[in-house]
Amino acid sequence: MVNIASPPASAAETIRLLLLGDSLTAGLGLTRETSYPARLETALSDRGIDARVINAGVSGDTSAGGLARIDWLLAEKPDAVIIELGANDGLRGFNPKATEENLDAIMGRIKDKGIKVMLCGMLAPPNLGREYGAEFNAIYPRLADKHGSILYPFFLEGVATKQHLNLEDGIHPNAAGVDIIVEGILPYVIKLLEADPRQSGQPLSPAPS
Repeated sequence: MVNIASPPASAAETIRLLLLGDSLTAGLGLTRETSYPARLETALSDRGIDARVINAGVSGDTSAGGLARIDWLLAEKPDAVIIELGANDGLRGFNPKATEENLDAIMGRIKDKGIKVMLCGMLAPPNLGREYGAEFNAIYPRLADKHGSILYPFFLEGVATKQHLNLEDGIHPNAAGVDIIVEGILPYVIKLLEADPRQSGQPLSPAPS
């Protein structure tokens, strides 16, 4: 697993996988070795997939922040991008329409470069009410359908609200929680890396369970 400042991979066959996200991707409160990017890279390697995972997570980032930095991140020339953004938008009660516009623009810029993209869904905090939650939660499947991209329905599936899988703040996964995330998302990531980047207009079928 490498950070943004790392030199490009020397082997042409190595897949460059960029993880665009917030603190959940960055690995807040974890060691580099136990962070989501590092554990995902290890899981791919264990399955014979030579991938260099680029950690482009920034703590506190929002969909607007991701949009502001996507162009220079794409200068890293990744083969695929996984987007994990929107949690902070929801926590701050941002207008879901603005979040959707930002994520839509990010996905569009990635696809314009001929790069494969996968979207990780988020769920709005329940304290913001049913109406807000319904509007926010619908963003992710709608965008995945629009861009013909793989959707991992909920990034924190199996981890959210489970105290023993989170840090003391109850929001960020601990090392055990990260392993649950990686186990769940891995089939989707493998499907992403095997997908034809030219495919567009139709949503890719879900990864096998």
